[in-house]
Amino acid sequence: MSYSNHSTGSGSRTARRTFEFGRTHVVRPKGKHQATIVWLHGLGDNGSSWSQLLENLPLPNIKWICPTAPTRPVAVLGGFPCTAWFDMGELSEDGPDDLDGLDASAAHIANLLSTEPADVKLGVGGFSMGAATALYSATCYSLGKYGNGNLYPVNLRAVVGLSGWLPGSRSLRNKIEGSHEAARRAASLPIMLCHGISDEVVAYNYGERSAHSLSSAGFRCLTFKAYDGIGHYTVPKEMDEVCTWLTGRLGLEGCRS
Repeated sequence: MSYSNHSTGSGSRTARRTFEFGRTHVVRPKGKHQATIVWLHGLGDNGSSWSQLLENLPLPNIKWICPTAPTRPVAVLGGFPCTAWFDMGELSEDGPDDLDGLDASAAHIANLLSTEPADVKLGVGGFSMGAATALYSATCYSLGKYGNGNLYPVNLRAVVGLSGWLPGSRSLRNKIEGSHEAARRAASLPIMLCHGISDEVVAYNYGERSAHSLSSAGFRCLTFKAYDGIGHYTVPKEMDEVCTWLTGRLGLEGCRS
């Protein structure tokens, strides 16, 4: 699937960027279909690797959709092309956000969820850059629109971010506080963040700051889990806690042992 995005640059010039997304892998629910979650991989990865892990989780009532990001030049890699949900340089508090890329990926996620049955609860999650994109989707849902102003069409019920960070954190609080509806949505959206204290790729303090930014912006249903001695990867204990959290927040019928 391709997504075209128009953005106005300096002067009157308009730049057009088209993103070609890769293959989408789907893990069907083994029991009654109660929820659908789009799960987003990290930089340079693909949907297949996460679909294999998610298929073995004791969550028989969840359908997992694992898309693959577009292949694009990435600044942090010196312009080397790889799968990425958006372009990024070195992580920093003052670094610019690639809103075109973030909006394109958030729209792709919303499109994948928009055809699900009306009685199925919808969510998004991810690892590393995928977690950042999931959290950006959470802010789009709360604000009711993407960064480009287009309406956000999906009702999210749960968001999970593992070893990631929050794009657009500097302006989020002002945007949420400027709208009663946005504040209501933010206050009711369950979000779970997990981060390894020894993460050498996305430093732990970025996860901690992201949790603080979300909390101060009015995201009240926020859970933040820190894992001592864990680097930039997932461990069974973390995934067990994600399963328990999703079961409770989505009202699922129970885990499969």
